[in-house]
Amino acid sequence: MTGRRGTGGPGHLREQLRELRVERTRITWWRRLVRARLDLAVARTAGPQPLGGTIARTQGDAVPAPSELMGLLHGADPAEEVGRLVELRDLDGRLGAYESQVDDALRSVGDDLVGTMARDPEGVLGMPPARVLPPGSPDRSPGTSSR
Repeated sequence: MTGRRGTGGPGHLREQLRELRVERTRITWWRRLVRARLDLAVARTAGPQPLGGTIARTQGDAVPAPSELMGLLHGADPAEEVGRLVELRDLDGRLGAYESQVDDALRSVGDDLVGTMARDPEGVLGMPPARVLPPGSPDRSPGTSSR
C-alpha cells in the first residue's frame, strides 16, 4: 500500500478516500483494543501494589479493598501473560506499520484528488469556477450591472 496513488476519476478518488478513512478508523479501534489488552497483561504479570497507607486510612469506605481490586485480575497465569506481552507488542507493531501505510495512501489519494481538482475544477465540481472580484471593481464583464 505504500506509495499507492489514486486511480480513476474524481468520483473514484473520493470513494478511495472514503474507504481509506474507514480503514483508518478500524485500525485505530483495533490498536486501542490491543494496547488495552497489553496494559492488562502487564498488570496481571507485575501485579499492582495494594492501596493503603495514611491517605487510604483517612478515606474510609471510599478506598476499595485489595481483594476487591485483585478480583479484576483473577484467573491470570503470570507465565501465560509474559508470553502474551511479546505477542501483543508484535501485533501492535504490525498494526502501527499498517496504519502508516494507510496514512500514506490517504495522503497520496488526497493529493491526487486535489491535483485533479486544480487541473480541471469544472470537470470535478461540475461547474465553472466563479470569478471573484472585489465590490466596485472596474474589471466587470460587459453587460453586467453592479448592484
